[in-house]
Amino acid sequence: MVRVLVPSGALGLDYDKGALARGVTMQPDLIAIDGGSTDSGPSYLGRGVSKYSRASTKIEWQGLIAARATAGCPLVIGTAGTCGADQAVDWLVDLTKEILAELGQTAKIAILKSGQPPEGIVQALSNGRVTPLAGAPVVDAETIAACTNIVALAGAEQIQAALNTGADIIIAGRCTDTALIAALPLMRGCHPGAAWHGAKIGECGALCATRPQTGVILLDFDDTGFTVQPLAEGAKATPHTVSAHMLYENSDPFILHEPGGHLDVHGAEYVQLRDGAVRVTGARWVPSQTYTVKLEGARLSGYQTVALTLIRDAQYVTQADQWCADIIARCTAKALDRLDIAADDFTIELRQIGRNATLGPLEHRDHLPIELGVLAMVTAPTAALAEEIAKMLNPYLLHHPLTEEEEVPTFAFPFSPAEISRGAVYEFCLHHVMTLDDPMSAFRLNVLEMADAEAG
Repeated sequence: MVRVLVPSGALGLDYDKGALARGVTMQPDLIAIDGGSTDSGPSYLGRGVSKYSRASTKIEWQGLIAARATAGCPLVIGTAGTCGADQAVDWLVDLTKEILAELGQTAKIAILKSGQPPEGIVQALSNGRVTPLAGAPVVDAETIAACTNIVALAGAEQIQAALNTGADIIIAGRCTDTALIAALPLMRGCHPGAAWHGAKIGECGALCATRPQTGVILLDFDDTGFTVQPLAEGAKATPHTVSAHMLYENSDPFILHEPGGHLDVHGAEYVQLRDGAVRVTGARWVPSQTYTVKLEGARLSGYQTVALTLIRDAQYVTQADQWCADIIARCTAKALDRLDIAADDFTIELRQIGRNATLGPLEHRDHLPIELGVLAMVTAPTAALAEEIAKMLNPYLLHHPLTEEEEVPTFAFPFSPAEISRGAVYEFCLHHVMTLDDPMSAFRLNVLEMADAEAG
């Protein structure tokens, strides 16, 4: 049997400290936690930074490093620093050195990096080794070269290589959420379908149980299946909460693609146990003919200035679509007339906060709010141009009438100045997979002893 303790769905979300302490006493073979994802958009990958507070990350990571020392097992984190870019990995490595020094602990640290040089991806593309996934944009050498960061998602094989170094702490770049958990059970001969299925169920900690924000769960893997048990007081897993997690961030509730194959849970059976745990059997792992890893890349898409105005007049609220469309048309025409720019050099977008701002045309509920916040976003190749066009937009947001016959209305800016520079903005531009002959060929593994860390 292999026992994996998962403290939380991600480092930075916090975890139940009492539940973590209980988990440590249950002698886990591994403590595994995810460090991030693409959920928060392309800026973090584009800039190579974490979205989480350094102070919060340090406190939580220190708690896990201390738990690892007590449990006497490895601690592994993947997609370090939210995005898993090499700079974000280095950020967490430096934080780890700082914590170990403060705790007076020594540790062997394995560092797995997944950043990809653009020229290497261009070569792989020309060799037919990069293929698009459904909905992927068309890319060429110029697109790839424009990426500020490209990462490949590591699978179980790369995490296993890091575990095989005998490291106490493994800090990995971008990897699949499941690979962190599945790697050790697969290494030790547990049922492969169960290893991947349990890893998918446990990737977000207690999200697969009642009291999902408590975070901490325990996963036991063996040669026929796995058992999942939440460790917070009053929390329990049920067949419903466990099976439902296959729907989380997954387009198919029965199939999950990973490097080297896919998980098939059509035959899975979920059984409630007395202690609030659930036993799961019946999943299958189906190896693929080739080994592929997913690529993610982000590039600078421009600079953005935003402004917010508030409208309450019922006439304007009910006819906000018309009002917004007219403002965009008029300001676009003014910018083209007064600036030496082309129509495709900038975009003006007005989002009605409080009315379909999240789903836009996909929204199916019909309702009219009392008040709308209209968020203006101007995106252009330079920060100066974005600000200039936003200032042209300002009078429209403050006074633009629906018709020329009306008295000039006045709307409300919640702050002054109304324009706020967001600086550089990024976009995802890779949603592809790359074929590898050797799973480690796109990754770099380095090992540090604490003595080396202290030396800098």
